[in-house]
Amino acid sequence: MLSSTAEGLDEQLQDGDATIGIVGLGYVGLPLAVEYANAGFKTIGIDLDADRVERLNNGDNYIDDLDDDNVRNLVDKGLLTAYTSFDACGDIDVFYVCVPTPVTTSKDPDTKYIESATASIAEHLRPGQLVILKSTTYPDTTEGIVQPILQEAASDRGLELGTDFFLAFSPERIDPGNKEWTTANTPVVVGGATPACGYVARVALETIIEHVFPVSNPKVAEMEKLLENIFRSVNIALVNELARLCDRIGGISMWEVIEAAATKPFGFMPFYPGPGLGGHCIPIDPHYLSWLARKYDFETSFITLSARVNESMPFYVTEAIVGAIADQPIRMSDANILVLGVAFKGNVDDTRHSPAETIIKLLEEKGVGTIRFADPHVDEYRIQYRDGSSKAIEKVECTPDTLADHDVAIVVTGHDAFDPEMIATHAPSIVDTRNMLADIDDEALRSKIRLLGGGGSDITAVQSMVEDAA
Repeated sequence: MLSSTAEGLDEQLQDGDATIGIVGLGYVGLPLAVEYANAGFKTIGIDLDADRVERLNNGDNYIDDLDDDNVRNLVDKGLLTAYTSFDACGDIDVFYVCVPTPVTTSKDPDTKYIESATASIAEHLRPGQLVILKSTTYPDTTEGIVQPILQEAASDRGLELGTDFFLAFSPERIDPGNKEWTTANTPVVVGGATPACGYVARVALETIIEHVFPVSNPKVAEMEKLLENIFRSVNIALVNELARLCDRIGGISMWEVIEAAATKPFGFMPFYPGPGLGGHCIPIDPHYLSWLARKYDFETSFITLSARVNESMPFYVTEAIVGAIADQPIRMSDANILVLGVAFKGNVDDTRHSPAETIIKLLEEKGVGTIRFADPHVDEYRIQYRDGSSKAIEKVECTPDTLADHDVAIVVTGHDAFDPEMIATHAPSIVDTRNMLADIDDEALRSKIRLLGGGGSDITAVQSMVEDAA
């Protein structure tokens, strides 16, 4: 049976009278804030980045997946506002914590942002508030880190979890650049610290999302999120390893192998090789789970091995670039390299953990002369070094002259804006890690391309050749 406080929050949410607070206004937080504001809820965003807050309060959208006019309209109507402090916390009924969850240099979980955000919320904790953690993390973060911080403050005020205030975990499911599945229509999972917590959290989510799947507790939801991402990590590692084998064997295109296997209508899901994993979640999550497993004297050997395979891919790609330089009458120190794409995936501007950074560092270690980048979605790009220093990489436009001025072009990100025909025509040598140049059928042009995965082929062209032969 729900307490009167839970019933009151339920009623506020059903009537659209609740105030929503979003802590962290990045790729997860801002789209979530926009959805609540679109639904008519007064929505308050909190972010320590003063520039980000100023831009948002000026109606300036900085997330590619959001509509600029819609964001500006919500700000103008007063439905969406942002602050750099937690002073407005007392007015907030539902908090979403959408802060980063990085790893340390030893690849252990770093929960300092979650702890800091929770401590700030705890300072303003009052009856009728719900806190939902959305940051990807390991099982027991919600109950083992967030809950004790909130309960310490609650005990001083005579508040009880599940009766007076509420806590849940609902993992984010953002896929940057995906136009089909967005915050509004992607089903979500939620697990409450108590049954009442789970109920009000589900109600809060259902005000903007049609399909909400409740689970028994936060640990299940936390593990579920790790499963989602590790599933991808493991399968990508599999095709990465097979791609390297196809390179070694010769005469086998891993891309054609995958396309052929994908004709099976059951029991197979296509994954594709690449230069390494990027983004915030997939490169990080295997280390979260491995760290947790060690606490229980358990080794996630299969998952850890997959992470190692994926982390080795930038090294493999770098060797391919070195080979492309060696094929030309030029010294390593005089070579000009053009990195095509520094975002971690196609058609987005997110460069977090992009394999481009590791590839650039490795090329620098090998004494390559000049490295530049071209990316239609990224205006500036800096690489970070272990000693804390950083360096800006010069940006150039991907034009025929630019391509001709570089000895090797390396396709790291398969942006749709890149013109494969132009790249193949004007670059002296190309390392293609994304099969972006698959449709280039001119033999002279194809001879300049080193494709990750043993060579590529257009399946339609192959089938036409078979039919012609018949």
